[in-house]
Amino acid sequence: MTEIDYGRFHELLEQARSAVGSDRWELLRRFQEEWGYRPGPGGRRRRDAPDEHKEYVANLRAATPDDVDRSLPVPAALDEWWDLPFNSLADRWEVYETNPVWPPTIRPDPSGYGTSDGLPSGNPFVGPGDDQRVCVFMAENQYCNEWGYPAAHAHLADPQVLVSGLDEKYEPVWLLQSHSVSEFLLQLAVTRLPAHYGHIVEDNEVDPEVVTRLRAHLQPMGFLPWRELGAHTEYFGGLDVIVAHNTGEGDFALAAYARTAKALEQLAETLGVDWPEDD
Repeated sequence: MTEIDYGRFHELLEQARSAVGSDRWELLRRFQEEWGYRPGPGGRRRRDAPDEHKEYVANLRAATPDDVDRSLPVPAALDEWWDLPFNSLADRWEVYETNPVWPPTIRPDPSGYGTSDGLPSGNPFVGPGDDQRVCVFMAENQYCNEWGYPAAHAHLADPQVLVSGLDEKYEPVWLLQSHSVSEFLLQLAVTRLPAHYGHIVEDNEVDPEVVTRLRAHLQPMGFLPWRELGAHTEYFGGLDVIVAHNTGEGDFALAAYARTAKALEQLAETLGVDWPEDD
């Protein structure tokens, strides 16, 4: 197996940010293959697959207005992603435990199903007088977080992605998750596929000296911190390894994913840790 240095991933990500059309998905394709994903011969999740829970909730109400504003365009990147022959979420949705939303639905949701609000006045994402709604296209498994783009940016080919969360006072807030839809979908794959296909070690506590060695010997992958379920997770890359360091909420403060057992052993030496075999 050819070794891959994820310490240089940030360089590839920077190049991908200027790509358009099919080229913007090349890094996603490569990353998925590197971790062992291959498109399967079975049925894929359709973009218009029925949402049984949503239909159930809608039927409890006498009349529910449509939660889709069909006057808004769908960003080209989102349409392209659904049609990719190597769309690992559509192909292996059980690995992701994430709910795609198609067509994108608006927040605040006039049907009452979506729980997130729109953007508040004075937010940093849209200008004064702009549409303050958010178009949601992905949700966490239990809908604790929703990911979407500002409705005011729906005309853009690849708009930035926001995530619903809580601020320091535990008030609902929209936070910047990714610089673009395509970067978000790549980042989502980074959070899911290595955990499924790789050799894994997870620690619920991490020594500050280990964090110091991590930052000294591995390189940031270039993503914004991952915000799912109250986490604040930064991703670092090294030779055949990716390390997730979480300083927010969640089960694990540090998780290491390696393409080979040898790479995981070498990472342990680099970080100065002795992971038990059953980790």
